[in-house]
Amino acid sequence: MRAESATAESAGSGQNVVKSADRALVILELLSRGRHRLSDIAETLRLPLSSAHGLLGTLVHRGFAEFDPASRTYGLGLKAWTVGQGYAGHRDLVGLASPLMDGLAQDTGETVQLSRLDGTENVSIAIAESPQSMKLVSAVGMRLPAHAVALGKALLAGLPPDELRRRYRGAELQRCTANTVRDPEELFTEVELTKQRGYAVDDEEYIIGCRCVAMPIRDHSGEVVAALSVAAPTPRCGPDWTDLTRVPLAAAVDALQRQLRR
Repeated sequence: MRAESATAESAGSGQNVVKSADRALVILELLSRGRHRLSDIAETLRLPLSSAHGLLGTLVHRGFAEFDPASRTYGLGLKAWTVGQGYAGHRDLVGLASPLMDGLAQDTGETVQLSRLDGTENVSIAIAESPQSMKLVSAVGMRLPAHAVALGKALLAGLPPDELRRRYRGAELQRCTANTVRDPEELFTEVELTKQRGYAVDDEEYIIGCRCVAMPIRDHSGEVVAALSVAAPTPRCGPDWTDLTRVPLAAAVDALQRQLRR
């Protein structure tokens, strides 16, 4: 199974959880990744077709989901966007980071990303695009497996060792390329190395043709709250690319951390 995977079978397994409400939220998480047919939703979440239909009907009625009769698919509704706008957990962080990210993208000529950790996934919360025509293409809200990207490993480095192992207990790590870490113990070693040297790397581990270097961002208490990265097409990365790139990256991270500690 994938680490920290969400299915309807696991819904309602915690204490004080209303099973139907939990299942509806799992459906919303699935719809956040794209439109789906009723049968696909039921199969993916291991729900009876009648249960999935009833939950989707409720979500559509309340405006959290919408149904397209032409394609027979469900997607997120306007109410989901409205509710999402009320979350301000990283709004100040993005506001402080954006000018620094824009400057870093201009200095390096490459794409800069800011991400946070959710379970075992790396979630992009801000992007400053490369000024060059050939560049990494990403999007705010995109979720990637933390073990396969530099940003994810930089974020995992902020977890206590026991918590890191708990999140990957019994996990089968997704293989994205031939370079992706597949063994949890090997991942734990990489995360420890990231802690020691202060940065993480991705050498075509998620996408062939793309390299990345990332660093954790700590708040006033020393807790890792996000990570910042620079990603570039492999053809533009010389043998010293990581060492050369992490200098301006470290300067941007340091400037952001100073602002967070004020």
